[in-house]
Amino acid sequence: MSLFKNIFSSKKKETLDKGLEKSKTSFFAKMTKAVAGKSKVDDDVLDNLEEVLVSSDVGVETTLKIIDRIEARVSKDKYVGTDELNVILREEIAGLLSETHVGEAVEFSIPNDKKPYVIMVVGVNGVGKTTTIGKLAYQFKKQGHKVVLGAADTFRAAAIDQLQVWADRVDIPIVKQSMGSDPASVAFDTLSSAITQDADVVIIDTAGRLHNKVNLMNELSKIKRVMQKVVDHTPHDVLLVLDGSTGQNAFEQAKQFTKATEVTSLAVTKLDGTAKGGVVIGISDQFQIPVKYIGVGEGIEDLQVFNKHEFVDSFFKV
Repeated sequence: MSLFKNIFSSKKKETLDKGLEKSKTSFFAKMTKAVAGKSKVDDDVLDNLEEVLVSSDVGVETTLKIIDRIEARVSKDKYVGTDELNVILREEIAGLLSETHVGEAVEFSIPNDKKPYVIMVVGVNGVGKTTTIGKLAYQFKKQGHKVVLGAADTFRAAAIDQLQVWADRVDIPIVKQSMGSDPASVAFDTLSSAITQDADVVIIDTAGRLHNKVNLMNELSKIKRVMQKVVDHTPHDVLLVLDGSTGQNAFEQAKQFTKATEVTSLAVTKLDGTAKGGVVIGISDQFQIPVKYIGVGEGIEDLQVFNKHEFVDSFFKV
């Protein structure tokens, strides 16, 4: 069993390494320029490093924290060569992320005392929300859980159709109504159906509109209220999906959504097609909300539980 686990873990790590390849290549190209002609980490190198981190979408606030930590390290160690900078960066970023929030998601696990475990998924259109739901449903089913999907994004026919495609692909039931139906009604029907089917996990898709925050807030609040008529204290998890390839725009979306509703976890998608993977470091640090999942490829297995130590290791792997 442990051998299988090791093989699986190593395959996952390979996928993560490959998924972060563009981000890593871009970062190291900038780093090489930043330390060109320098043998020692001095103020110039630190200024250049600050620029590299900001331009790699780590975000200004997180970058300043990282620079502060490296400055403290350099002054303590007196002499730090530029050849050591990569190792120090890896250690300090891993240390920073470890302080951010305690604990990490365990492999697609759900609490034993909540049945059905209800996840409400939010995020703007185009971030990979439906794909994330489909891949998440697949992983939960693979763990032996009975899953039901709810198509409560009723403002776009395409959203309902896309979710149906995933339900068919993963072979799990979906509850839906016609386009324009009341999203809260779909959520109510989904939970009622899940209880009848003795389901373990319910994943509810919601509309991704940010142009009117008040409407969004009201709609999500209504969905929650209606779900709580069926199952107390639901949803158990409000998962915000962000597109990692949009870099700083993902930060902005996270800010807007966390103002509009209570978000309890994050998924950052499309990291394999971008050089903006540093955004995960910034988002993980800036929002006191755990990054639970990352998308590092198009395959059905390529939604991974986020492990900050493995992520940092892959990002800075020479």
